[in-house]
Amino acid sequence: MIISLRPVTIENWYDCARLKVTAEQLNVFPAPVVYWIAESKYMDDFELRAVYEDDEIVGFIVFCNKPDEEGNFWIPAFMMDEKQQGKGYGRAAMKELIAYMSVTLNCSRIMIGHRPNNQAAGHLYESLGFSKVSEEVIDGEIIRVLQM
Repeated sequence: MIISLRPVTIENWYDCARLKVTAEQLNVFPAPVVYWIAESKYMDDFELRAVYEDDEIVGFIVFCNKPDEEGNFWIPAFMMDEKQQGKGYGRAAMKELIAYMSVTLNCSRIMIGHRPNNQAAGHLYESLGFSKVSEEVIDGEIIRVLQM
């Protein structure tokens, strides 16, 4: 498996917009990819990446290239297409993203949130070293931090 994170461009944005989660996951990832693409045009700190396995798009990521007031770099969106889940692409993509953010952005704290009922995301993030900021659900999400 060769996973790469490539910028979303005029050549691949439509393929990204066609990615979707399962019907059961719509409450976990309610905003379609096209929403994130549109929002990125107005948020100067959002960077978008298409997740590729070889030359096939399998997922989509939004991350911030600038820290918030506390020095945290956020990952607002992370998803794998419904047909590509359970194949290890999410884990591999998150490892690539963490390495990229650490080296390129020189960040030491990465933040991510997930819905409380998204146990798969919680387990994935924990296995990669993200710990809960608190037991409290904030704006409908469990917030996790990875300190490097």
